Amino acid sequence: MVAHYGLVGCSTRLLCGVNSVLSRHDNQDLHYEDFEGRIRIPSGCAIAGLINRKGELTSGHTIAEMMAVMHERSNGLGAGYAGYGIYPDRSDSYAFHLILADEWIQQEVEVILSRAFSMESKEEIPVKRIGAYKQAPLVWRYFCSPRCSPWMADGETDADELLLKTTMRINRLAPRATVMSCGKNMGVFKGVGYPEEIAEFFRIDEYQGYSWIGHGRFPTNTPGWWGGAHPFSIGEIAVVHNGELSSYGANKNYLESCSYELSLQTDTEVMAYAVHYLRSQGYSWGLIAAIFAPPHWSDIDRMGDREREFYTALRRAYGGLLMNGPFSIIVAFSGGLMALNDRLKLRPLIAGTSGDFLYMASEEAAIRQVCERLDTLKPLEAGEALIGLVEEESRCHVA
Repeated sequence: MVAHYGLVGCSTRLLCGVNSVLSRHDNQDLHYEDFEGRIRIPSGCAIAGLINRKGELTSGHTIAEMMAVMHERSNGLGAGYAGYGIYPDRSDSYAFHLILADEWIQQEVEVILSRAFSMESKEEIPVKRIGAYKQAPLVWRYFCSPRCSPWMADGETDADELLLKTTMRINRLAPRATVMSCGKNMGVFKGVGYPEEIAEFFRIDEYQGYSWIGHGRFPTNTPGWWGGAHPFSIGEIAVVHNGELSSYGANKNYLESCSYELSLQTDTEVMAYAVHYLRSQGYSWGLIAAIFAPPHWSDIDRMGDREREFYTALRRAYGGLLMNGPFSIIVAFSGGLMALNDRLKLRPLIAGTSGDFLYMASEEAAIRQVCERLDTLKPLEAGEALIGLVEEESRCHVA
C-alpha cells in the first residue's frame, strides 16, 4: 500500500479531469493538448537511481530503461540524467557541461570560465540532432583545472569556492546560458522532452558509470525550459526531485544569505544548493537528511533529554533548510546516492537490491524493468533516508 500511495489519488483525479474534458469535446478527435494544463497529477514526476557498490561501470542504457517505464509521470517538458564515473580518463579535471543559446553567449561564458580555470579542452557534447532537436540549444563541455582568480582573496585557491562563484556568474545569464554540471568525473545531461527522448538526444547509452540518476518532469509551478530540467547540480552534487517545496521562500532566503543565487525558476534548485552548503560545512549525509526532514516537534517533546536537546538545537539552527511540503529526492554524489522522503510520505519512493546493485525509483516497475529478481525490496518510510555508498551501505531513520 505504501509503495502506491501517490498513484491511487492520481488515478481518481485523472479520470475526473478526463471526463470533464470529454464532456466538452463530444464527437471530436482529442489530442494530448486538449488535456494539457487541465489535469493535475499530484504525484507526478518520475525519479530513479542506481549504484554499483563495487564501483563497476554500467551503461546509461539501464537508467534510461528505468525512466522509460515511468513515461506517464512526465509530460515532455523536461527530463535528464546524471552519471558518475563517466570520464575515467579525465577524472582529475572539472567537467563543465553547459547549455548555450548561441555562439555569442558561448564566447561570453568562456571569458567567465577563463578567469577562474585553465581550460584543458573543450568540445560539443555528442548528440543526435533529429526531429525537434534539430533546433536544440548548443551543449558543450569544458575540462578545466582551477587557478588563482581575481574573485578570491590573496593566496586563496579553494576549488569548491571557485566552482560556486563561476556557476553563479554563468547562471546569471540564464536562459541564454546555464551550467548543467561542473564536477569531476561526472556529468549532467538534460533538456526539454521525455526521458527517452533526452536519453536518445544525448546518446546516454554510450556512457558508462558506476552510478546514475534520472528524472522525468511534470512541472507544476514553473515553466518547462532546458535549464529548468532536472538533475540540478553544483560541484559533485546532483539532485532529482519529485514534489513541491512549500518552504521554498524560507529556503531561498537562507541560501541567499550564504552567497547562493537562485536564478533557474524551480524549487529543486534549493535542494541542490542546500546539500552543497551543508556538505561544505562537513556534515554527514545522515545529518543532512535530519536537517531536511527532522522529527516533528510533538515527537521531539517525547524524546529523552539528550536526543531532545540535539534535535531542538538542529531545528533552531537550520530551520531555514527544513524542506516542507511533499517530496521524494535522490541525491547523487561522488561515491554514493542518498534517497529521502518527506516526513509524511506524500510522494512514492521504493528501493531494491540485487547483488552489488542498489536501485531506487518512484515505482517498483522501473526497478523490475532492469532487474526482475531482487534480493530485497522496500518502500522508504516517511522521513527515512537510504544512503548507498560504493563498497558500503548505511541506512538511517530520521523521523
